[in-house]
Amino acid sequence: MEIQVINKSHHPLPEYATLQSAGMDIRANLDEPITLQPLQRCLVPTGLFIALPPGTEAQIRPRSGLAWKKGITVLNAPGTIDADYRGEIGIILVNLSQEPFVIQDGERIAQMVVARYEQAVWNVVDSLEDTERGEGGFGHSGQK
Repeated sequence: MEIQVINKSHHPLPEYATLQSAGMDIRANLDEPITLQPLQRCLVPTGLFIALPPGTEAQIRPRSGLAWKKGITVLNAPGTIDADYRGEIGIILVNLSQEPFVIQDGERIAQMVVARYEQAVWNVVDSLEDTERGEGGFGHSGQK
């Protein structure tokens, strides 16, 4: 799938780390480092602007290494970039650790997965077909 991109950063375009990676690493585009205090959130610019094909979205997800080692995650994970959005991609990061974290220019801060989707059309009915699960919700299957 081809995606139009404007790169106003001085960093390489997002790329896949391996041949079978689903996500591309996204880098911070900063004039100066950002210190993210514990439980603080911030919007990190990337310098990237994209035009996705109709019927696709870009999902912004945390990087597992940053989440595990530093407690840094994407606050609205997964964040969605709609196909008709033309503004700069910004990443909402939050520090869930007890230590300050410094975001450096060019640091890989999130990953982006491009996915196809379908839009739903509502069909209002009076009842739903029964299933074995029924109304079983949170914790319905018990502990294993």
